[in-house]
Amino acid sequence: MFSILIPTLNNLNYLKICINSIKKNSLLNNEIIVHVSEGTDDTINYLNINSIKYSFTEYNSGICEGLNKAKKLSSKNYVLYAHDDFYFCPEWDFILKKEIDNIGHNNFYLSGTMMHEGQIKCDYGDNYESFNEIEFLNNYKKYNYFDFQGSTWAPSVVHKDLWDRVGGLSEEFFPGSGSDPDFNMKLWNKGVRIFKGLNDFKVYHFGSKVLRNYKKKNITNLKKGHGSKSGKIFLLKWGISIKFFKKYYLKSNLEYKEPLKNPKKNILYFFDLIKCKFNYLYLLLFYKKYGKIK
Repeated sequence: MFSILIPTLNNLNYLKICINSIKKNSLLNNEIIVHVSEGTDDTINYLNINSIKYSFTEYNSGICEGLNKAKKLSSKNYVLYAHDDFYFCPEWDFILKKEIDNIGHNNFYLSGTMMHEGQIKCDYGDNYESFNEIEFLNNYKKYNYFDFQGSTWAPSVVHKDLWDRVGGLSEEFFPGSGSDPDFNMKLWNKGVRIFKGLNDFKVYHFGSKVLRNYKKKNITNLKKGHGSKSGKIFLLKWGISIKFFKKYYLKSNLEYKEPLKNPKKNILYFFDLIKCKFNYLYLLLFYKKYGKIK
């Protein structure tokens, strides 16, 4: 059913918890595929012993390249992107299957609800050493959010054909920040209008900093101001900001009612759009002049 793609960077203690939760709490015939960056810990040995598929780069590939490489090894119809510091709650895959069956087509982007570090605040451990799995499993159903518009980004699910149509994740967003809204924009441009976060599809998120501990790489040199580096890349690519896209297109974090429609173009829309265009022109002219964009 699902090809679960997990990028990891020397984060084995969390990865073990993630993989064990998938094995323990799944009902369907899924596959796990890990992308290993660097692999200077015992991750590769662990994956080999447990007969888990993986792709590998000796260097730090970042999330986007890692997921794209892992996707090439996938054999299931649906691609699920997960962080290595997730714990998947029981029957997560059956919950997703029911939602997909109800939709009745493959033009969708579904995501989950994160607990601890996410929409639902609770504390069953801040790290792999303090995680109280038994207590968490006894209580997780007591916590609820709601089905919402937009996305938490990961964990997220799309059909494999939709992933291929948009070319996967855009690797210019190294190490990964900004790649999720960019992926959503590419889906939007292909006609996808179901961007739905599911309350019942829950994961416990440790919020591990290790996953984000990416080393420097030769990437676009964008100075401070006018947003984050990933925000600038998104703005220069699409002509609008991530904030604008989430507010007017994805309607992020509002309660889910129905598939999205094209943005309502009122005075506030045009005011915010003008601000986007001003920042876009500033970045375009400034970085062209000083040769900062490669």
